[in-house]
Amino acid sequence: MTNTFVNESLKKCIFEAKKNFMKAFLYVLCLLPIGLWAQESQWNLYRGGPSLNGVATTEIPESFTIKWTFKAFDMIKSSPVFGGGLIFIGDQEGNLYALDENGVKQWSFKTETSLEAAPMYLDGLIYIASIEGIMFALDAQSGKEKWRFSTDGQISASANWAYIAGTNNKQILFGSYDFFLYSLDAQSGALLWKYETDNYINGAAAMDEDLAIFGGCDGNLHVVNTDNGQIDSKIEIGTYIASSAAIHQHQAYFGNYDGAFFKVDLLSKKVVWKQEQAGSYVGSPAVNEEMAIIGSQNRYVYAFNTENGALAWKFKTLRKVESSPIIVKNKVIIASTDGRLYILDLQSGEKLWSYEIGSPIIGTPAVKDQKIIVASQDGMVYCFGK
Repeated sequence: MTNTFVNESLKKCIFEAKKNFMKAFLYVLCLLPIGLWAQESQWNLYRGGPSLNGVATTEIPESFTIKWTFKAFDMIKSSPVFGGGLIFIGDQEGNLYALDENGVKQWSFKTETSLEAAPMYLDGLIYIASIEGIMFALDAQSGKEKWRFSTDGQISASANWAYIAGTNNKQILFGSYDFFLYSLDAQSGALLWKYETDNYINGAAAMDEDLAIFGGCDGNLHVVNTDNGQIDSKIEIGTYIASSAAIHQHQAYFGNYDGAFFKVDLLSKKVVWKQEQAGSYVGSPAVNEEMAIIGSQNRYVYAFNTENGALAWKFKTLRKVESSPIIVKNKVIIASTDGRLYILDLQSGEKLWSYEIGSPIIGTPAVKDQKIIVASQDGMVYCFGK
């Protein structure tokens, strides 16, 4: 009786342990994609995430109406981002605005010179750089300055972030016109390392695991190890690269100022293909499994096959395109200096919807929760929703 009782009790214990383990396993399994989805959908930095691939995971409706507008003090070249329940955008007067989901200003922070770089939200802080070359870290809820770091040249592009080697702490990375890529401790602003190029750095650095990838006005694609700031490789492109690269599956996609568009394999350090004879590229591409989409100053939006570089389609706007596109499922969002916001079919390039704002748009839209936030040079911020 005793052995039977022990055996039965042991069986029950094992059964309960297995059941509890499966519950915990399924709970984590269910939470993981939701957590990843939520993280990917935040759009808390330029181009949506550290790889700068310009792909949003949210849904967008078939058509939009204007939900609200906000008037900044001066014209806007910057791009909006989301973070901590707020929307952040800078203007040419040097004001950074924090707006709530209804477009109501919660606070603003004034710098001495214009804000053209997109802000970045990370762990409760908002990072913004001014044209005079200062990177600021502010408390995202209050706008109170936490630290600032000065470079010797203007900063035109957003910061990005990576983990500090061997820790859960984070570093922020950004380029300056003083020829350096900087790495700062995200919380303290202390300099960790800096990497020198041969000319201005105009675009943001894209992340591929522990590598930072960026183009320079020295005509090279630089690949730098974020653990120590040492060069991994430098790939000669021939002319200066004004925009940021997009990374997808260890492949870098970017255009240069001569109108050539490249795919570079970051493992072999070689150019896989390039497409030429377009206008200057100053915006960044959006890249998924099949397509690389980019706008050009010759007024066209181009879609290239990621496998072989073949032109899938092109769409003509009325003026040059300096904004960067966003891929949202089977649609493409793109703005133009013709003052219009467009939604195109991803496969065909056919126009599905457009709205004429009436003032040139240079910054990239932000997408979250079926809403599009975009700003124009007349200083207006628009929220389009269902």
